[in-house]
Amino acid sequence: MNYSFFAMVSRMKYIDRWALMRNTENESLDSHSKEVAVIAHALALIGNRRFGKNYNADRAAVLGLYHDAHEIITGDMPTPVKYQNDEILVAFKAVEDSANEKLLNKLPADLREDFRDLLTENDEELKPILKVADKISALIKCIDERKAGNTEFKEAEAATRKRIKEANVPEANVFMEEFLPAYEQTLDML
Repeated sequence: MNYSFFAMVSRMKYIDRWALMRNTENESLDSHSKEVAVIAHALALIGNRRFGKNYNADRAAVLGLYHDAHEIITGDMPTPVKYQNDEILVAFKAVEDSANEKLLNKLPADLREDFRDLLTENDEELKPILKVADKISALIKCIDERKAGNTEFKEAEAATRKRIKEANVPEANVFMEEFLPAYEQTLDML
């Protein structure tokens, strides 16, 4: 039998993010997911080294890779729409769950539970790390757009910075202080 899960996952490169915003450079779901994975891995390591946590950093990275896989089917729902009110958020969560089930059904039965765990963000310990890694990735996009002269992302940048701070994740505070400033630099400065 042929299974199409991985062929579907490979299509993440065709899903554009930030559809309601004018972009100087398109960001695919694929590149966003890789960035979230890298940041989640870093945040977990920061937690382990600096805050005495025992996060599984490799797992954080893999969860980051799959955190938005449902968007292969649903597309990227803009944040202002998704979080407009609780009714929309609940309805969209049901759509995400349905999309995840469709993806899981594209796997052999013996692998479904392993991937269900990756698609459904059931890891309560790593969930705050993943959520803030997702926000940091969004902030990096806003910084890149601002650096390119695009003022369209100005409010999104301010709001995202606020949400990261409000998340109160110490690992994110370290990342923001020690690593985020480099995203303001040019290649020659790095």
